[in-house]
This record gives sequence, structure tokens and C-alpha cells, in this order.
Amino acid sequence: MSENTNMEQLSIPEFYKGRSVFITGATGFMGKVLVEKLLRSCPGIERIYLLMRPSKGQSVECRLQDLINNQIFDAVRKQQVNVMTKLTAMTGDVTLPGFGLSVSDMNLLIENVSIVFNSAATIKFNEELKDAIEMNVKGPMQLLNICRQMKRLEAFVHVSTAFNNLDREEMKEQVYRSKVDPVKLIQLLDCLDDNVVKKIAPQLIGNCPNTYTYTKALAEQLLEEQCGNVPLAIVRPSIVTAALKEPIPGWVDNYNGATGTIAAVGKGFFRILKINAELVSDIIPVDYPINLMIAVAWHLALRRPNEVPVYSCTTGHRNPLTWGGLKRFTLDSWLKYPTKDMMWYPSAFYTINDAWFKANQALFHTIPAHLFDMFYTLTGKRTRWVRMYAKATLAFSSLEFFTTHQWRFISNNPIRLLEEMSNQDKKTFYFDVREIDWKHYFETYVQGARRYILKDDPSTLPLARRNLNRLYVIRMCLRLVFFFSVFTVLLRTFKPFLLPAICLQTAIFLLAEFLSV
Repeated sequence: MSENTNMEQLSIPEFYKGRSVFITGATGFMGKVLVEKLLRSCPGIERIYLLMRPSKGQSVECRLQDLINNQIFDAVRKQQVNVMTKLTAMTGDVTLPGFGLSVSDMNLLIENVSIVFNSAATIKFNEELKDAIEMNVKGPMQLLNICRQMKRLEAFVHVSTAFNNLDREEMKEQVYRSKVDPVKLIQLLDCLDDNVVKKIAPQLIGNCPNTYTYTKALAEQLLEEQCGNVPLAIVRPSIVTAALKEPIPGWVDNYNGATGTIAAVGKGFFRILKINAELVSDIIPVDYPINLMIAVAWHLALRRPNEVPVYSCTTGHRNPLTWGGLKRFTLDSWLKYPTKDMMWYPSAFYTINDAWFKANQALFHTIPAHLFDMFYTLTGKRTRWVRMYAKATLAFSSLEFFTTHQWRFISNNPIRLLEEMSNQDKKTFYFDVREIDWKHYFETYVQGARRYILKDDPSTLPLARRNLNRLYVIRMCLRLVFFFSVFTVLLRTFKPFLLPAICLQTAIFLLAEFLSV
């Protein structure tokens, strides 16, 4: 029997057995989940090399220890006592030539690595163009050069984003060409002063909402054009959110994307949001792109396609959820699993009218936050509401373009890949988005945000529910006061026209109810 035939019969865990993996971006949200999944579901993996850079006064060794101590690794540590010895941290930086790797570390990669996952990127939507290109374009190209030297390389999986080339209403699973030559653009920017680049950046990125999506598209084009014999595949996740099942149901470790907004709604100080309720949200639980990436590397090594395959890891095509549906499921979940510290009773109103949004934002967000902090100051407590509001507002503002526009991401390749996987691999490395139950997912998501983002212990749930009931009573009392105050004024003003006054008051009450005043 030929070696190719034996390879084609390998399950995913069998394929990874005895092979070594190199991961960039391992300390990020997706990177942590990828490392945990490889260790737990591919127990025969030889070694995982992690590119890390010292930060905030921490050495690479300290950062590795922090990663190892993360609670998401608790289960795998119990299953395999010495599993963490398979992790090797390498000091480096994707913005440096050759990643700044030492000669010995580079030789380890060249001699031993079979699979490469590139998930390193700057996800700051407002990043300066030059900095975004350094991380999101030059970094992947440097990694491609390293991959060319690897003697055992079988798969290079690059993590991109579904939100590139947004000048199109429909994105197919292919690499699109930009209007400018990426190589010449990079050469030009390298010659220009930073201030000049800042001035011309809006013209360069054109219809792209930010430098992140722009540079991700450039990276895809360059990688496809220059990969040569390097086995390359591109995975495009949409808005990555909390885990559905693994490594822990609901696990999330940052306010990025939709999480900051969902947490703010639960707190009760995001009441008005600039969102088109009828548009498809296209979020994806983090475990789905991670499982897809692992399966893509397996398939790429076994099939070696002639062209660079692109996998759209999205939900809008196969299991669409509108922003209106997201709001309904989120609010239902927060009322079932409230957070213990709420500014107001959780509610949310959507609008796409800019003037109406700003007026209500001031009324329901900015003013209450300052009033609460003023009260905290007078009572000798540490102020926090304005700070928390600013953080949540920043998280939402990065999503605003995506909550008021819609695209159709064609997602056929993941389905085709599923058809080539065994039943056991489909179960272990699940990524079929058609099976997601959104109501169940948002209950999981909210509980995860409550525990891992807002730091509410599950034992505080009874207290949180009492606080929620108290805020409900306060809200209803304020509505009644508002109703009768306005009613009295109108009655005195429109006494000759009692019936019209009652009708007008009823309309005002309904408006108050609608806005959840």
C-alpha cells in the first residue's frame, strides 16, 4: 500500500501524531483556544512552538507560565499530566526581520515543524496604516519566507477575516485582487513620513471601514501570489464570539467584538444602539473556526490542492441570525442570568438614525453614568461608571459599520470538508454552523460574559436576581410617576379637551414604554 493511501486513511488526531506545530498569536483569544484544542484532542502531537514577545515587563517564560495557568487548560491537565511540557515558547516579534528569532530557535522550526497556524494580527480597527501593515501584511509574508525553509512543512493555515473586500455585497471563497499593487504600496509607504501616511490613509483604504480589513485583504493577495510550493490555506472567520462548547461553554476573555456590547446591555447602561435590526449579524463561536483550522491543515496536507483554498467560517449563509434576533436572545438571557451590579434594568433599543441615536445616547448613557459617578464621589466610593461606559462605547463603536451594513459570505468549502471527514472527526472537530441553536448559544454566551468578563461568581446569581427585581419595581414606579405627572399637566392645559388629552397621554406612555425609560 502506498504512502499516499495510508495518509488518506488517517483521522485528524492520527495525522497530528508525531508532528510539530508552530503558532503565532498563541496568547490571543483564538490562539489560546487553538493551543488547548490541539493538546486535548490531538494527544499524540509531538510539540507546539509558540511565538511570543516580552510585554509589560514580563519575560517570555512568564507569559508562557501565565498561558499554562489559564483555567481553560484545567481539563487537559487532568487528562494528561505532563501535557504542558509539549509547549515551547520562542522569543520573537512578527514585526522584526525573521521574527527576531535566535539562530537555534529558527533551526528548530526549520528541522521539526510540519504545520503552521498564523493567527497573529493587530485587531485594533483604528490602528495607524503603517502599523497595521507591519503586523497584518509584512508579518504573514515573513512567516511565508520561514515556511519555505521548513523541511517537513505540510500545511500553512493563515487566519484572515470574512470582512475584507467590503465593496462587494457578496464574497465568494476566493482571493480578490486589490486596485493597487500591494508590493508597490508597501514600498511607497516605507518611503513616506508617518504624518504623510496618516493624511493619505483614508484615500488609500477607500471604502474599507478601517485599516484592519484593508490590510487583511492585502495579506491574502500577497500570500496567494507568492506562496509558490508552500501548501497554503486561508480561513476567514466573521465576528468571533464566546465559545459554544469548548474549551469551556461561554468562555471569553476580552471585550472585543460583540462581547463588550452584550456586557454593557446586561449592565443596563447601553440602552440605545446604532444597529439595523433586520440585517444579519454573522457572529461565530470561537470553537468553530478553531476546529475548522485544525481540519483544514489535515485536509491540506493530505490533498495538496493546486490552488489556495479559502474557507469562509461564517453563519449568515447557512444559519442566519439577525441583529433583532440577537437582541431578543440576549435580553432574554440577561433577565434569566442577570449580573449582580446593574446600572439599570437591562433593555435595548435599536436605531439607524444618527441624530436620534446621539440624543438618546446622551440622555440614557452619558448623563446617567456621570450622575452615578457623582454619587459615588460624594459617598467616598471609587468612581467607575464613566470609565466602564467609555470602554463599552469603544467596543461598540468598532462594530458600528458592521451593524448597519450587510454582506453575503458564501460558505461552501467548510461543508465540502465535512463530507470528507469521518463521523468521529466530525464530532470531535465540529464546525457545522447549521447545527447552532441560537437561543441556547446566547444563554451560554451571557453566562460566560457574566462569569469571565464581569467576574460574577455563579453563587451571586440569587443576589443578582433580587437586584433585578428591585430595579424592575423602581422602573415601573418611575413610569407611573412620569405618567401621572404628564397627565396632570395635560389635564390642566387641555381641560376643555379631556378626551384628546387622555389620548395624548396614552401615546406618551406608550412611547415611554417603547424607550424603556
